[in-house]
Amino acid sequence: MSADVGTAPDETKRGSASSSINPVSVRAVARKDFQDSIRSWLFWGLSAFFFLLLVIAAGILSSLGRDVTAQVSMFDVIVFWLIRITKIIVPLIALILGWKSIAGERESGSIKILLSLPHSRKDVILGKLLGRSAVLTVSLTVGFALAAVPIAAILGTFDVANYVGLLVMSIIYGVAYTSIAVSLSSLTPSTTIAGAGIISVFFLFYGVWNGLLGTFQLLGQRDILFFDTVTYTREIQGQEVLAERPPNWAYFIRAIDPGEAYINGLRLLTDVDLIENIVAFNAQLFGGEYPFYLTDWFSVLILLFWIVVPTAVALYRFDRVDI
Repeated sequence: MSADVGTAPDETKRGSASSSINPVSVRAVARKDFQDSIRSWLFWGLSAFFFLLLVIAAGILSSLGRDVTAQVSMFDVIVFWLIRITKIIVPLIALILGWKSIAGERESGSIKILLSLPHSRKDVILGKLLGRSAVLTVSLTVGFALAAVPIAAILGTFDVANYVGLLVMSIIYGVAYTSIAVSLSSLTPSTTIAGAGIISVFFLFYGVWNGLLGTFQLLGQRDILFFDTVTYTREIQGQEVLAERPPNWAYFIRAIDPGEAYINGLRLLTDVDLIENIVAFNAQLFGGEYPFYLTDWFSVLILLFWIVVPTAVALYRFDRVDI
């Protein structure tokens, strides 16, 4: 009886410590994770990849697009297409970065060694997220910085503000997907299951989600359930025509896609004419003014949501799984 009474506080103390967050411990996990990546091919490979991607895209678009850019600058055209490219590439890289972050250590058993040190499970989650996010951030920054010189040489001009704005928003976008990947990795006992989850996430956002708006409009045109379409007036070549679009809530669902939030949020940090023209054209869908959930500031909040919520789920769930 006395032994039970004597050990209960110790067990309670250990349980409390295992679920606490120690900033020093988080930094230690993040620093080791980052240093391990810096010493591997992953960091240098990512930096070289982003550099080549930016330079090759700039070169190809510059050679093909000079005859069609009378009304917008060539640099704006390059930034516009780089946005389209990074929208797909950055999530892929972020998901791959986070794929084995915790599931790989659980599979190999090294997570037990890590947790035997003065690190709580929450420290490991946050440290891994910070470490992988740092790898992505530095890789993007190095790639963008190195590519700036050849891009300026190819185009003969360079817009620092738009270029840096694209980099900053791409980093936020990448961290959102890194958070999703690390969360999935913490919830699965093997890299195989984690990999299947990563593929499913990518397919969800770039397969299913991108097709939702068209599906909602088709259902509305057939008067199925609550998918009624909305009639609006659009000006095309100086003439006003009636057109139909999905209901407002359908656009809200599309807006919470990280990729859509990334495109919308770029308007906060960049001033690219092609994006502004698209915004002005699409504003006609809503009588000339975007609803709040399609604004640039709200889109940044959506990206922050995708950083915070998956991490919160991982912090709660990883404390309760058997390792």
